[in-house]
Amino acid sequence: MKDIRDYSLLRHNTFGIEARCSRFLEFCTVEEAQQVARIVQADDTPYIIIGGGSNLLLTKDFSGTVVHSAIKGIEQLGDGRLRCGSGEQWDDVVAYCVSHELWGAENLSLIPGDVGASAVQNIGAYGAEAKDIIETIEAVEIATSEVVTISAADCQYAYRQSRFKGEWKDRFLITHVTYRLDTGDFTPHTEYGNISSELQRKGIENPTAEQLRQTIIDIRRQKLPDPEVQGNAGSFFMNPVVDKEKYESLAAQYQGMPHYSLPDGREKIPAGWMIDQCGWKGRSLGRAGVHDKQALVLVNRGGATGQEIVELCEAVRKDVLEKFGVAIFPEVNII
Repeated sequence: MKDIRDYSLLRHNTFGIEARCSRFLEFCTVEEAQQVARIVQADDTPYIIIGGGSNLLLTKDFSGTVVHSAIKGIEQLGDGRLRCGSGEQWDDVVAYCVSHELWGAENLSLIPGDVGASAVQNIGAYGAEAKDIIETIEAVEIATSEVVTISAADCQYAYRQSRFKGEWKDRFLITHVTYRLDTGDFTPHTEYGNISSELQRKGIENPTAEQLRQTIIDIRRQKLPDPEVQGNAGSFFMNPVVDKEKYESLAAQYQGMPHYSLPDGREKIPAGWMIDQCGWKGRSLGRAGVHDKQALVLVNRGGATGQEIVELCEAVRKDVLEKFGVAIFPEVNII
């Protein structure tokens, strides 16, 4: 277990922002997670739990304790079930699934972050969400230091939401997540975004899981900046969901407006498209900017503070609300 005072969080946030915390605790086993829970419970200072830092914006030093999981391991349990340590890199799990003929995670390729975050955030992309394959979450309850197993059904998953982000926030230290994948014949899901057109460009009619995964990786690399080169947290905003009446009103004003119909009759509108329509793509506000290829992504142009990125976020949100009458909200966790 790591227990470090006055710790730099520069390596723990993909925006590349320098901030420090008073104490940093990292656990590598369930037993260490229980020890961390007892420390946190006994301490009278605030604490936050972080994953890989790919969904985190630090606006200042944190005068409290930061807790992080480094539990590794990928274990097949049979019947398509895969138990993974919360500190595993998510994309390593996707790669493992594809190479071991376990289907259902391939559309979630190249999403940054840890396994634990997949259960908290309900990560999603290209028509798939983590909730589609999560079976159970193992965790240590901080208040009692006891190990608990939580079913996916109890997590109240929704678009980029779970109880871990609401009433359960900072209540559990996730140690393992078990996913249930398909083991039968592979059926590719290519109807979302520009997957089909990219496959067609490559001359692929019936993609294998590996070909689909690589195509999604190629698409993401084309339009999303590498955090090692330019600090960012991937998609900064959630796509807004509107009722049918609001969608039809907007569709009448903006011919060809992209949208995705949801089972409940509502419509999801790409926030990136709305931001682009407001003229923000490629623009900067000080040292913070909107990516020139994907308006959904805010970037650190070099030396930006977290507060500068927040100011850009608010300016973008204001313009989208004024133009479309639709509120958009950050997907990232702002500290």
